[in-house]
Amino acid sequence: MAKLLAVDFEGAAQFRTQIPFARVVATWGEDSPSVDLEVAPGSERAGLIGGELPVSGEARDERGSLIGEVTLWATDGFLSAIEYWWVSEDRPTSLPDPTLMTVST
Repeated sequence: MAKLLAVDFEGAAQFRTQIPFARVVATWGEDSPSVDLEVAPGSERAGLIGGELPVSGEARDERGSLIGEVTLWATDGFLSAIEYWWVSEDRPTSLPDPTLMTVST
């Protein structure tokens, strides 16, 4: 989350304050790296922003081949999910290493 939210877009500063208050509350399936989040009280709401945030992290392996992309979701101005889609036939069990991601808005 920190790597994706390090870039500027509407609400990014408020979403950054939510990182220490966010916790995983559900996965999107057995061994899925995509998760639902809940943000505890005490952080700043990012307006009423909802849906997929305008930032993503394209992940490539050490050879430069695309392995997937990480996106963030919000509900009512609070972080609500981390989604990871991948291109391999085998489902990954974890998010890609942030050092392998290129972030864009």
